[in-house]
Amino acid sequence: MVGWMKMETKMIELKKIKQEIQKCKKCKLYQYRKNPVPGEGNPNSEIVFIGEAPGFQEDNQGRPFVGAAGKVLDEMLKLAGIKREEVFITNVIKCRPPNNRDPAQDEILACSPYLDRQIDIIRPKIIVTLGRHSTKYIFSKIGKSFSSILKVHGKTFRWQYKGGEILVFPTLHPAASLYNPNMRKILEKDFLRLKEIISKIQSFSKAGEETLDKYL
Repeated sequence: MVGWMKMETKMIELKKIKQEIQKCKKCKLYQYRKNPVPGEGNPNSEIVFIGEAPGFQEDNQGRPFVGAAGKVLDEMLKLAGIKREEVFITNVIKCRPPNNRDPAQDEILACSPYLDRQIDIIRPKIIVTLGRHSTKYIFSKIGKSFSSILKVHGKTFRWQYKGGEILVFPTLHPAASLYNPNMRKILEKDFLRLKEIISKIQSFSKAGEETLDKYL
């Protein structure tokens, strides 16, 4: 899956999407934004992290996960042995909803094609969905029903994607842990599980195995 498109080409295509997002007026959120937040990271990453929407600090800086929830995400990445610069981080919604409210369905419908294109360019091996909105959206792509993030977090799901396979790993949104220590424990456990999965996939790749079943 990874490497079907040259690095330089991926960077060019992701830049095109970024430029489109900066001019986008497909939904009413453009009226409230200071800066759209297309996403950032390694175009060749094997892992893509998807949140729901930018918050106050993200809107100010035009970068994903740079506020309080971003600090938690950085801590979780470190726990999993992942360097932030090695992965790609984005959201389903690229502009901040007023007062950090939940994204509306029409906003998701208008904005999600940008995410679809980012996934198609990067072609990751793993997608980590952060919270219920991104999980619900990705589950809709793989034909799986969604009811609660607490029912699916820390589990793995297969997405048969254009002749390849992407592993979908849902977990809580980092913001959920800011005021609830129990949620923090769940998040930490999930990221330790993610670390284990990454290690097993790397072993799978080196061994040239045709299935991930015995590793997951």
